[in-house]
Amino acid sequence: MADHRTTPSRTGAHAPPHDSVRQSVILVTGAGGEVGHGLISSLNDAGCDNIIAVDIHPIEIEQASMCRECHVGDICDTTMLQRLLARCEITEIHHLAALLSSQSEFTPELAHEVNVNGTLNLFRLAAEQARSHGRCVKFLYPSSIAAYGLPSLAAKQAAGRVSEDQWARPITMYGCNKLYCEQIGRYYARHYRQLARDRIEGLIDFRCLRYPGLISSETTPEGGTSDFVPEMLHAAAHGRPYTCFVRSDTRIPFMTMPEAIASLLTLASADASSLTRCVYNVASFSPTAGEFAAAVLAFFPGTEITFTEDPGRQVVVDSWPEDVDTGAAERDWGFQPIHDLRSALQDYCVPRIRRGMSEGGGAPAP
Repeated sequence: MADHRTTPSRTGAHAPPHDSVRQSVILVTGAGGEVGHGLISSLNDAGCDNIIAVDIHPIEIEQASMCRECHVGDICDTTMLQRLLARCEITEIHHLAALLSSQSEFTPELAHEVNVNGTLNLFRLAAEQARSHGRCVKFLYPSSIAAYGLPSLAAKQAAGRVSEDQWARPITMYGCNKLYCEQIGRYYARHYRQLARDRIEGLIDFRCLRYPGLISSETTPEGGTSDFVPEMLHAAAHGRPYTCFVRSDTRIPFMTMPEAIASLLTLASADASSLTRCVYNVASFSPTAGEFAAAVLAFFPGTEITFTEDPGRQVVVDSWPEDVDTGAAERDWGFQPIHDLRSALQDYCVPRIRRGMSEGGGAPAP
């Protein structure tokens, strides 16, 4: 979402229904991004045909064909959201739209407008929907490892696996935005308008994942500070040299995109009575950048991978934990990682990237 200009809403793959009955739908914002791409495909595979997709840019034709409607629009555009509110009965929201971490540091005020005010617009819409149709709206929100902030490398190494309630002192605008929206989500779910005489409890069922770095074989990175790993992988697959912007000993957790989508949908379907918190850590493996480079070279030998530290981004990544404690997610809704580093490359990343290159007429696979 680097280009955050308000664009007129328009209908994409399907025309809006012409009858007066409000349609029950799942709203996906940021539908054209990495997570949105996989989420819409997974929902479609599960037989869901009532998706309303919103993104600042038109989404791909294939993804649009899986949605009931697609709208090009801005989550900060309250007029567009009110039109959706009037026409649709929104029962579930997957709010993926955001200005990502590196971009947010260049335009922190814009990041706050998009990541906080835009999210607040969605919370308001969800509460209005719940009041209007008398049923709780489920609100799924992907947060980030950027919500953490450790003060030094020594503290990072000593901390080990960090739980959701530890070291929540982010040093980036993106991390601050995510942490604040986690808290606002908890407020809307448990304390919204708590002093109002006409208060209605349980309007929003807020559920949040704190994602680690994500690795996708389907889409190229979009400006996240953890993108040194997928950037390295895609460069190697295409025979290009890659200069990694962090030290080789830099360690943070990762998971593959299919695992991230599966986790989101599993959390969405979990019985509310089993959930003990609103925010959950998820992650699968935690290599150093050097370990990942060695694993990539095993599949793409001869690739030139070097390390030249970008001081600004290095400081940010050094403030994130080496690993996260996923115990709460395991206990409450059965989260289990699918991959370790080796299987992530061998069973998911490399075969799919090679197949995509072959189908797209790219460089031949090594």
